[in-house]
Formats: sequence, structure tokens, C-alpha cells
Amino acid sequence: MTMHTTDDSGDQVATRPAGSGGGGFFWALTAAAAVLALALSVLGLVLPTNNGTSSSGGGAPAASPGAAPASGSASTGNNAVLDPQAQPSADWKAFDPTLKPAEGGTTHDIKLDMTEKVMEVAPGVTQQMWTFGDTVPGPVLRGKVGDVFNVTVTNKGSMTHSIDFHASQVAPNRLMKAINPGESLTYQFKAEYSGIWMYHCGTAPALHHIGNGMFGAVIIDPPNLAPVDKEFIFVQHELYFGPQGQPGDYAKMKNEAWDAVVFNGYRNQYVHAPIQAEPGKRYRAWVIDDGPSENSSFHIVGTIFDTVYKEGGYLLKSGNELHGGSQALDLMPAQGGFVEWTFAEPGIYTMVTHKFANVVKGAAGLWQVGGAPLPPGAGGH
Repeated sequence: MTMHTTDDSGDQVATRPAGSGGGGFFWALTAAAAVLALALSVLGLVLPTNNGTSSSGGGAPAASPGAAPASGSASTGNNAVLDPQAQPSADWKAFDPTLKPAEGGTTHDIKLDMTEKVMEVAPGVTQQMWTFGDTVPGPVLRGKVGDVFNVTVTNKGSMTHSIDFHASQVAPNRLMKAINPGESLTYQFKAEYSGIWMYHCGTAPALHHIGNGMFGAVIIDPPNLAPVDKEFIFVQHELYFGPQGQPGDYAKMKNEAWDAVVFNGYRNQYVHAPIQAEPGKRYRAWVIDDGPSENSSFHIVGTIFDTVYKEGGYLLKSGNELHGGSQALDLMPAQGGFVEWTFAEPGIYTMVTHKFANVVKGAAGLWQVGGAPLPPGAGGH
């Protein structure tokens, strides 16, 4: 994706070298299966007995136009299987969760390509993802209330797609229409409301297109947004493994039989590449649940959120007279918001969705605060 404003240009999504992995309970998530099971038992959890296999049945769904045959068939026995002992490949790079500020201009001219790309989505597992801008999630668009976005979307894939910006108010039949391979469409909208908004492909079956990676976020800053030391973006979503190197299993999607729940496209991503932070600094995390089907309860162990913004309004502000705090940001699919906090001291902090059945499926990460040492023997990537 390329983004141009009247004053500057910049890409909102980048990659960075992966950091060291591991730490406490969540280090066990990347260790041997026996160690993992022992660690989970402390919390009264057990490992799924069907790692990487489908628990769903269902008839054969209608294939998306141009989709590979495997992507439109019912679950088969040749779907990719997760190996809990596997590590990320040597050339894997984490999705950088650091979020840039909104650009200075009021008009944003953006080019966004629709592509098909084989990507590593978990250690030892590759899938053909359908993407915006060659990343899952797609690039983050950011602006302020009143800004105009001119998004030129080009379909460089082999099947028909479309795009739906939840931040826009437009007639769906005018702009959310089919974009065939080789075609382009310019989608213009004015951001009239603040919040973090989902965008996604809406081509039927939308469940398949979203479930296979065609989603992202638009952030429209609320007026007078308070300054913080650093901002982050976390997109929670599910993965439904199809055969290795092929699109996700649509029958699993219909039956809500996800193989992984992840932040920013990769299982246990920030366990393998912990996020660096410092005590005493103020952080903001924008979080959106892009689903397509599961909910989220965003929580960072050892912290209290003193500011919570959800779906266009503040639920809590720092310094409130009740001295109120928050432990989690609850989101349904296509909902989003942000939380703010400060780490009280150096240490290893864990980030999860507090629906713990999904923690063991990959919705976990680590914050390495103040250079705190990782546990002995913890392997990094």
C-alpha cells in the first residue's frame, strides 16, 4: 500500500526483526508439548486433542470465483496440522504493532492492491491468504474527523473481490461492488465519525473472504486525543487451516471451528517476538476484532487500564473522580476501541484475550518491559 497526504506520505504497516521469545507461562507455549501441558494445567486448562484438524463437517460450500479447488470444498483430511513444538522459520518477521500518528494533511490518496500470497501463519504452517496490500491484516489507514480518503483498489489476484469501509457512509451498490481481476475502483469517503473501523472484502461468501485474510483497520482519531508515549495496533482474528499452502477451509469457517485465534496474523506472534516497552511511560493500544466470528476480551496481565474508548465513546478516562479502572476491553466482531495504561515496574507482562480457550489457540503475546531478562533457556526468534 502507498499512502499520500497533502503534507507527507507513509506506510502504516511495517515489519521489524523478531525479538526474543518466551517468558513464564507463555514461554511454555513455544516449548515442548509436555512443558506446555504442565504450564496450562496451572490455570486449569488442557490442550486441544485435535490440533490443526477440523471438528466440523458440513456439505460442500459454493466456491469463491476463481478460488483454488481445495478452498471451496468441505473439510478434508489433508489440512495443515499444527506442531506445538515448531518454531517460526528463519526468515519470518513479526508484524510490527507500532502505530504511526495520523498524517498531517486532510486528504489521503491511497493505493491498495488485492493479492493472493502464500504466508506463514503459524510455526510450520503456510496458507494462501487473500490480502489487501500483501499483509494480514491489511495496512492501517489513519486520519482525523473531516478527512477525505481516496482509496484506489486494484485487484491483482485471480478472483473477484470488493471492499467495504465501515468508516464510510456510501450506497453499497455504488462503491462496494465487484472488482474483477485486473480492474481498479476508487472508493472515496469523508471520515465523519471517530473510532477504529473495520474494512473488508464483501464478495460472497464474505465469510470466506474475511476468514482468509481480507480485512484491516481504519483509525479516525477522536478530537483532542491525548498524547501518549507510543501507540500500538492489535487486530484479533481467527485462522482456519486448509491444506498446506492453500486457502483456508471454508467448511471450518461455517462451523466456527477455528484452528487459531491470533493478533495481527500469526499464532503466538508476540510470544516469539516480544514487544519492547519501558516502565513509567504511557501507552495506547488500539484493538479491533475483525473476526469473522469470534469475540475478544483484550487484557494485559499485571496492568490496569485507566482509559477505555470503545465504539466511538469513552467508557473511562484517566483521573476520573471514582478512581475507576478497567481490566479488559470486550469486543464483538467488527467492534473496536483503545485502552491506555502505564507499566508500574520492569518485568515480563502477558497479553491475552481473556477467553482462555483462545489463549491456547494463539491469542497470546509478551511485553518485555525495562529490559527484564527472559527466563533461562527461553528461545528467541
